[in-house]
This record gives sequence, C-alpha cells and structure tokens, in this order.
Amino acid sequence: MVDVKGRWALVTGASRGIGKGAAIFLAGRGCNIILQGRTAEHCEETLKEVKALGVEAYSVGAELSKPEEVSKMLEEIDNLGVRVDIVLNNAGVQIAYRTDYLKTPVSDYEQSFLINTIAPMMICYHFLPKMAEYGFGRIVNTTSGIRREPEQAGYSASKAALDKVTMDLANVYDGTDVMINITDPGWCRTDLGGPHAPNAPESSLPGVVVGAFVDDRKSGRDFAAGLFHGMTLEEAVEHAEKNVPKYLGSLD
Repeated sequence: MVDVKGRWALVTGASRGIGKGAAIFLAGRGCNIILQGRTAEHCEETLKEVKALGVEAYSVGAELSKPEEVSKMLEEIDNLGVRVDIVLNNAGVQIAYRTDYLKTPVSDYEQSFLINTIAPMMICYHFLPKMAEYGFGRIVNTTSGIRREPEQAGYSASKAALDKVTMDLANVYDGTDVMINITDPGWCRTDLGGPHAPNAPESSLPGVVVGAFVDDRKSGRDFAAGLFHGMTLEEAVEHAEKNVPKYLGSLD
C-alpha cells in the first residue's frame, strides 16, 4: 500500500461533500493537500480542518466551466513549487433533471462537458507527463453510476465521456507506477446528489480514495465506493488489488 505521508495531492471540489471528505481523509494519513474550489475562499473551512491535522495545504480557485481559469489554476499550482503525486478529480455538476427530456437544451451538454469532462482531462494532461518523469503518480477521476436516464442526459453523457478518455489513457499507463482509475461514490446526500439520496457522503470512504493507495501497477479500474463500504483502508486496498477487474464500460 502506498504511504502518502509527505506527498502532495490535488483534490478538486474540496470545499464540501465528498471532495472535502476525501481531502481530510488523505490529510489524516499525512498527505499534503491542494484544495480546489470555485474560489479559494470557498475552501477556507476545509483548509483549516486539513491544516489542523498537521499537514501543509493550499487552496486554489477556478471555475471549471472556464478552461482559461483551469489553465490559470494549473499555473498557480506549478508556482507553488511542490510535486503533485496524487490527483482526485472529484468536482462535478449535475445541471438539471429534465422531465421533458426531448427538450433538453444544448447548454446542458455544454456546461456538463466543460466541468465533468474537459476540466478533469486538462488536469490529467497537465500532470501526467510530470508523473511519468518522476516515475510515480495516482489519478482518480470521479464517474457516475447513472444509466438509462435521459432526464439527466448532459450529466450522464459527460461522465461516460470521462470514463472513455480515462480508460484510453489507462491502457497507455497500465503496468507502470503511474496509475489512473475511476471511482463512483454512489448516490450521496450532497449538493449534487440532493437531500433524498440514500447514502451519506461518509459512505463514499474509503472507496473514493482507494485509487491513491493501491500499489500494483494496474490502471483502468472502477473503484465503486459501494464495494468498500465498512472496510478499513487497508482492507479496501487489499480488496481492490485482488478483486476489482479492469473496467470494460459495460452498461449491465
């Protein structure tokens, strides 16, 4: 299992919900954290909680629907002078639930793809060459289990696209110590999931962070949080390495 103590992780969507929980979890293991929110100020509470655990931490702001802001954020991170070994692309948006789905506006797709697909891939493309140079890296992109719901077409299509490009990249890096995988937190009571979701945000742990700790040089897997519910991190990593197969994109 990877020892993350002293390493640096970038966690997007870290101001609240699953991203905040993941950042605090990593910090509890001694990992230094870069927190992303729509503005750096949005992450102030998380920043205080993370620093209270004795690690170094910074917060950065970027509106992920604006590629120019993503680029500026990446430049700001580079200027920190730290080596980012772990990326959790947690941030995402569910634009709307369209009961009259045959009238889904183009804007649903535009916004969803910018935030849920393009921004995380910009981040991947930025850090992967550096990780390859260092000979170590862990990237976990957050997906969704939503299927066969045209009411959420923009969201589900953007997540499906993220899955596809992530797995294409995983094929390239598989067998190296730069590992790229996806995770599905499940339907949780967050701003995105809504108040009626069946699962608490805490149920996503340790599943959503397992991809940062696995150490078997295998990329291209879906670490669905439900597989690890109730496990310790050590149990979850062992289960992931022994039992989670490569993700093939099946809808069944």
